[in-house]
Amino acid sequence: MLKANKIKRYMQAQWIKYASPVIAVLLALVFTSSILLFTGTKPLAAYEQILKGAFGSTVRVSDVVVAWVPLLLATTGLLITFSAGLWNIGIEGQITLGAIFTTGMMRLLQDSGLSPALILTFSMVAGMLGGAIWAGLAGALKTFGGVNEIFGGLGLNFVATSLTLWLIFGPWKRPGIGSMSGTQPFPQILWLPTLDTLRVSPWAVGLGILAIVLIYFLLHGTYFGLKLKAVGKNIRGAFLLGVPTWQYMMMAFLICGALAGLAGSIQVTGVYHRLIPAISSGYGYMGLMVAMLVNFNAILAGFVAFFFASLNIGSIQLPIVLKLDSALSGVLQGALVLAVLMVNGVRQRFLGKS
Repeated sequence: MLKANKIKRYMQAQWIKYASPVIAVLLALVFTSSILLFTGTKPLAAYEQILKGAFGSTVRVSDVVVAWVPLLLATTGLLITFSAGLWNIGIEGQITLGAIFTTGMMRLLQDSGLSPALILTFSMVAGMLGGAIWAGLAGALKTFGGVNEIFGGLGLNFVATSLTLWLIFGPWKRPGIGSMSGTQPFPQILWLPTLDTLRVSPWAVGLGILAIVLIYFLLHGTYFGLKLKAVGKNIRGAFLLGVPTWQYMMMAFLICGALAGLAGSIQVTGVYHRLIPAISSGYGYMGLMVAMLVNFNAILAGFVAFFFASLNIGSIQLPIVLKLDSALSGVLQGALVLAVLMVNGVRQRFLGKS
């Protein structure tokens, strides 16, 4: 009888575990639909337009992939800092610094006579370095200054935004004019190669996939990943077991910053082909939501990031067809994250972590 009860409890726990995401999605849809009904809009019509906006043509699908790559890179980096128990809110600034360093290197080398492939390579490495340096500042404030990484990261985000505006309207402004459209576009020969008639770059997609694969094996197949998780779970316990905790925290920041910098670099070389004021496109904050949803699961990160990118691109249809603000996708994304956290909290409160 005791064994039968254990099996029954196990089966119930497993059923609730796999039903929780479904319940969370339904709650998010109910919440968003309620808002739409309140504004006098049919929810099904809004969701249909989002689907059409994301998958209605090959061009739109390619636009989703273009948005997916930097979001995936940001999420991938955040999986590292989350594993170390760190809330790297400053990832927005790290993406921006990656874009700034990339732009600076491309401006420096574009008339050097080097091949476009070398210029792009050096520029993307510079972008990764810029993101890592900015993340290193947040890490130093945390480990040596005792400044919470959330507050330190937010402050550095504002500095990064101000630095971008200063460069666009100052030293790097277009000849004779400073414009919110950004710096002078780079020659097409210095753009990441794209598919014919589409904006998506196979090189960017390859880098995104390579990053998530490497981070998966780093977290799940190495002693570094194991020790990093130990620091995140119990920093004092990890220190007593001989893990150099502050060094691992700094490494987590640097790796995350490098990946965020690569995302910013791709924004410059593969999407906008120049530095613009909102170069990060909010992918850092969106990556935080994705990372929370996947709960350190690198395998799921790619799929959830693609879903979020689809919502972002698909929502562009809403103002055109239904006169709705495209921010509806953000409402749905935020509601989904809150619903998942709420459902998981209820599950752990009443059923434990099984």
